[in-house]
Amino acid sequence: MGFRCGIVGLPNVGKSTLFNALTRTAAAQAANYPFCTIEPNVGEVAVPEPRLFKLAEIGKSKEIIPARMNFVDIAGLVRGASKGEGLGNAFLANIRETDAIVYVLRCFENDDITHVEGRVDPIADLETVETELMLADLESLEKRIANLEKKAKGGDKEAKLTLDLVLRAKALLEDGKPARAAAVADDEQKAFAMLQLLTAKPVMFVCNVDEGDAASGNAHSARVAERATQEGAACVVICAQLEAELAALDDAEQAEYLAAAGLDEPGLSKLIHAGYALLGLQTYFTVGPKEARAWTIHRGDTAPQAAGVIHTDFEKGFIRAETIAYDDFVKFNGEQGAKDAGKMRLEGKDYVVRDGDVMHFRFNA
Repeated sequence: MGFRCGIVGLPNVGKSTLFNALTRTAAAQAANYPFCTIEPNVGEVAVPEPRLFKLAEIGKSKEIIPARMNFVDIAGLVRGASKGEGLGNAFLANIRETDAIVYVLRCFENDDITHVEGRVDPIADLETVETELMLADLESLEKRIANLEKKAKGGDKEAKLTLDLVLRAKALLEDGKPARAAAVADDEQKAFAMLQLLTAKPVMFVCNVDEGDAASGNAHSARVAERATQEGAACVVICAQLEAELAALDDAEQAEYLAAAGLDEPGLSKLIHAGYALLGLQTYFTVGPKEARAWTIHRGDTAPQAAGVIHTDFEKGFIRAETIAYDDFVKFNGEQGAKDAGKMRLEGKDYVVRDGDVMHFRFNA
């Protein structure tokens, strides 16, 4: 399991440039005109994880398999996208399948790159995109009400619950607030998620800045960061053009380029780390002579749930998990050394997996 992000934004904000850089492909055409991306492009990238390489070295693993992250590049939205303007309608549906939505916001000045609204204002851009998503959600909810009311009157308890959630979300949207602002009880979460509302998804704001502002941002990105804090959203500053140039370099050249730009890591790493935090994700590892592999799970997942990410049979027949903390695996030079030092733990079904755990599962087939 990795996670899947839908990348949205107005035309000419650097969205496809960022997509190309992150996925290291030329699958999404980047050009200075609206709707250059005419199909949603899906790119898969490895999640940066330095610990995995250290574990592979110690375990003498033949293969290294990182966790994966999917980006879905959605065509540039414009006002009226929820009503089919531009190419909006066909692309809104693709966002429903994602775990989170990344808003790429233009935070750079460049007279040579036309802005569809004729000005550079990332907050206004954010609100334009959000409005289109809210309008699409409203239309989706309104279509369901009559049928749900009919079922609810007939005594259908599930329909009553769903109708209540629909009406609560509809009231929020009509008040100009996204569905993620809804107060949803734990026992309502599953039904709420099944509404598949675009504005219920976690969001991340990516501020696309000039190369000179990549390290510390600028006044535009500062406004976005303030808005993110208010909304509980993630916020990352990236220079899409710099990322595109980085993508063409080897590792040594990348390190030099980053240092010259005053950056500690590529924008991809920052984006993924922010995404993991936003979605409550963490990593555990399996290590052996055949392969060293990173697996993505949610914080709070138990050992059987973690095993289920490898194969459902592992979860169904779970017996125990032989577990070593990453630091202990490294300190004692592998599994045998950790065992000899008493650092391998046998964990049962109630064990809550910790980030960095090295695990081996025992199960009944």
